[in-house]
Amino acid sequence: MPATLLATSTGFLWHAIPIIAGISLVYGATRHELMGPILQSAYRTAVWILGFVAVIAAILMVVSWFV
Repeated sequence: MPATLLATSTGFLWHAIPIIAGISLVYGATRHELMGPILQSAYRTAVWILGFVAVIAAILMVVSWFV
């Protein structure tokens, strides 16, 4: 059941890519003024957000196996 649920809900994940990119760029631009540091900060922030979302998704998947 969880594998089918994951397979049917991946379409919604495509919406997360521009949202994460936008959030990361805005956050980087509020911290820096030059393009290089903005892009470096945006990359680090995007990786952090994706890692956090992956951990939460893994936790929810494990919980769904036992419920």
